Amino acid sequence: MPTTSLSLPPVPAQADRLVALGLHERAGLTAAELRSAAGAAGDDALLVLDPASVPPSALVPEVRWRDRPAFVVVDMTDLDDFAPVPGAEPPPGPAYLLCGPDRGDEYLDVTPDEALPRIRAAGRSPLTLAEGLTWLLQCPDVLERNACTMTVGSRLRRANGSLDARTPALWISNGTGRDGRERRNAPKVGWCWAGNRHTWLGIASASGRVPVT
Repeated sequence: MPTTSLSLPPVPAQADRLVALGLHERAGLTAAELRSAAGAAGDDALLVLDPASVPPSALVPEVRWRDRPAFVVVDMTDLDDFAPVPGAEPPPGPAYLLCGPDRGDEYLDVTPDEALPRIRAAGRSPLTLAEGLTWLLQCPDVLERNACTMTVGSRLRRANGSLDARTPALWISNGTGRDGRERRNAPKVGWCWAGNRHTWLGIASASGRVPVT
């Protein structure tokens, strides 16, 4: 998978970044506790804070792409209501490691509904929105023009138990429509239909999740 090789900072450096932003406090950790946990972690992993304490809405304001701040589309006011699908649940604890994250370029022009069983058959798990934002926070080059990604590990369940048809996605705004010209080239949190194809959106996945504290 080509995008697995995108260079993640060492896990201790990731911890330093989260501490610098004060996000460790939202997870109920001291800076020393998070750094100690990170020091025992391996490579090729993303340090993720418990999304119940640090939800996507807390991550979006900290994300930048080429110095442009991230934003959420106006019709996604229920951002934090999207929850992990089976198999994408975070391990218990205030922080965990997401192993082998990949942007999922092989799923370009594949619908989320089609991709999810293929991801699972490969022994992998789809990324949640909080994980995708955390990855972008640490590694902005995850997003490229015409090569962005969906985080289909997060879905919204309706009151009757059925799934909302939207799947969260991360891409770069063209500054058109309701985004506004001032948001051109800004990282965007939006959504796509689970049954639609997009030639410029992959579907992100990981090889596993491991608790660190």
